[in-house]
Order: sequence, then C-alpha cells, then structure tokens
Amino acid sequence: MAEKPPTTPGSDTIAAVATAPGRGGIGVVRISGHGLLPLAEALSGKSPQPRVAMRTDFLADDGSVIDTGLLLYFPAPRSFTGEDVVELHGHGGNVILHMLLARCLDLGARLAEPGEFTRRAYLNGKLDLAQAEAVIDLVDAMTAAAAKGAIRSLRGEFSAEICKLRDQLVELRTLVEAALDFPDEEIELPRATEIREWLERLQAKTAEIASRAQQGRLLQSGLSVVIAGRPNVGKSSLLNRLADDELAIVTPLAGTTRDAIRITLQIEGVPLRVVDTAGLRDAFDEIERIGIERAWREIENADIVLLLVDAREGVREADEAILARLPAGSKRIIAHNKIDLTERLPEWHEDGSGSAIWLSARTGDGIDLLQRELLRIAGWHPDEPAFIARERHLRALARTLECLQAAHAHPGSPELLAEELRLAQRSLGAITGEISSDDLLGEIFGRFCIGK
Repeated sequence: MAEKPPTTPGSDTIAAVATAPGRGGIGVVRISGHGLLPLAEALSGKSPQPRVAMRTDFLADDGSVIDTGLLLYFPAPRSFTGEDVVELHGHGGNVILHMLLARCLDLGARLAEPGEFTRRAYLNGKLDLAQAEAVIDLVDAMTAAAAKGAIRSLRGEFSAEICKLRDQLVELRTLVEAALDFPDEEIELPRATEIREWLERLQAKTAEIASRAQQGRLLQSGLSVVIAGRPNVGKSSLLNRLADDELAIVTPLAGTTRDAIRITLQIEGVPLRVVDTAGLRDAFDEIERIGIERAWREIENADIVLLLVDAREGVREADEAILARLPAGSKRIIAHNKIDLTERLPEWHEDGSGSAIWLSARTGDGIDLLQRELLRIAGWHPDEPAFIARERHLRALARTLECLQAAHAHPGSPELLAEELRLAQRSLGAITGEISSDDLLGEIFGRFCIGK
C-alpha cells in the first residue's frame, strides 16, 4: 500500500482538473506546490525523472489502479508556476479524472481556486500581469485573429513594448528627479525644447501602443450591431445575407419578426454580434409591443445601429423619427436596401450625420461595402498586428497619455514635470503588475477557469 508523502508545515499544494468538462480522449489533472516528488511517487509507485513523460498506472490508496496514463514532473523553478508541478495525463472521462483528483486531495493537496495556477506563475515571476491575462484570453479567443493576438501578448510582445516605453520615461524622469534632489551637484535639466521633443516621442509611442491594444480589444470583445428600421424594409433578409443562412423568417407581412434574433459572425477575424429586431412602428397588439420595446433596449446597448430603409422611398418621416430617438453619440449607418428594385448601383458615402450605403440584401450587391464600413467605424486596421488587451490596459494607456500631455505643458517647471512623469510611470506599471493591489489581482484571476 502506498504511503502518503510527508507534509511540510505551511506548505500549500493545489490540484485541479485542467481540461474542460465532458468526454475526451485525454484529461489532465494538474498539481502545484513544494516538494511534490513524494506525491508523484505515491501516485505512480515510481520515481519520475524531471521533464520526462513516464507511462504509469495511477494508484489508489490501497494500491489498486485508478487509471493508466502519463505522469510528468517539473521541479521548481522550471515549471509553469515556478513551483514543483505534476501533471497526470489520463483518459478523458469525468469519473476517472475526479477519482484522480480525489486521490491528490487525499495526498495533501487542496482544490485550486479559479486562476490560482496562473496567479502563482505571476507571483513567482514566471509571467507578468499582462501575460497572465493573455492566458485566459487565449482560452476565450473566438477567432483565429484573436488567438494570434493573445499569443503575442502571452509571449510578452505587449509587455516588452510597455517596458521599452517605461524605460524611456524613466530616463527622462531620472534627469528631472536628480536635478530636484541634488541641487548642489549642479545637475542641469535638458532645455525646455528638448524636454518637449522627448515628451512628444513618448506620446507618439504611447498612442501607437494604445492603437494596437484597441485592435486587440476589438478582436476579443467584438462589436454589437443592431439592425433596426420600419417593418418590411428587409431587416431579416439582411441578417440572413450576413449569416449566409436562412435564420430569420422572411415574408411580405409586416411584423413577421416579433423578437430579437441574434447571430455571431466574423469579418476579417473581427467578431460581430448582429441582432435583427422587430419593425419599429406603433404596435397593433401586445406581443408586437413587447417586441418593439425589446428592439429599443437592443438599440440602446449597440455599438453600431444599422438603420435599414427602403431604397425606393429614401429616408421618410418615420425613419427620421427613429434617427432622432437613437442614443446621443451612437455610431450609425443608414442602409438603403432593395436597390435590385431600382436602377441604383451599390454606393457608399459619408455625411455629417453618419454614413449611407445602397445595397440589396436579396442579391448581395453592396454587402461588401457594408462589411468594410462596419470595420471602418470600429477602427479596425488589418495591417496593424494587434495585442489582445483588456479595458483596464486601455484605461491605463489613456491615463499615461494624459499625464504626458500635462507634462508637455510644464517643461520649465521641474516639480510639476516630475509629478506628471511619476503618475505616467505608475499607470504603465499597473499594466504589467509592477504596481498593483491585492483587490486588482483577485478580480483578474477570479475570472479564470479552475485548472488555469
């Protein structure tokens, strides 16, 4: 009978199933802690070699076989978490995996909290905070482009850009702080024009990184596009055309669509959540009234409102009423549908109130113009490699840029200049975790799945 490994006072070993629930060919149980070699020996009856996959039986407390698979042992610090890590690769059934997990708990481990493995990797210096967040972004990626952006961030490209920017900022801050702290040493500040040029370079670099991060944010969260308009202008036909499928019922009868219909698609790797809504008019019955109320709720939460009108009629008084009721500052496109029933060709133009496109949902003419316009409004630049970034990263970069702009206004005031540079560095440090709070870490890693 295998014996339990000795426990070290204060040691904290965690274990979890690292693969998704459900049936599969392979399932993984991951363990992290200190001094895990005795635990690995108790599980397998053998002494594993570091970083060598060992085929073995996984043993219960009475020596019976729970499963057969591979055991991998990664001694600290050369592991994902920076601690000893053991991985059990067995058959991918829920019952088997939870039997293996229960055995690990019997041997002194506790069940890991969501994101705890990645949090330990961060705390042990294996990943910075931006890289740690990229782990779950990679898991959650909805498109190939989003996955590539997450890999860039996980490999440290985003963090490297942040660190280079920080180093340039610190170089200027060092000169300013030295002149303030050691006045007797006759340390001279650069001239005001040189400081302005330095700050302008920092602002340009910050804006460039923010632009790439915004691209990544778009890949991660996508866009919410609501198709709105009067009954019988072709909203459901347009949804079907964009989805390349007959998802919505299309009839000549006004009010056919009573509730919102949602699809998710992608254009050039950017995910779009498109919502077809009930025709907007004075309702004739209670069901239609509820559908119209839901349509307005969707419109209020949309990133882009696509107002569909009949190209044979143009923008009528009822359409103007809908436009007037749209949320202030909302991004909007007016799509003139049914050009196949007119002599109008596909066209795009922009005016003061937004953009207008002439298209046919039935034939597909002009749909490419609509797709390009959706990406343009979103700010998508396909030739710009993206970092997958989070809203907090974008806010931190925005704060950094504000501080640099404020510093640019005071090049001749060392005290104000030094304070703005300090705040800018603090904002950058929050991205990679150089400056963070326990509350922030708890919020970030709490969104991870168990086993990551």
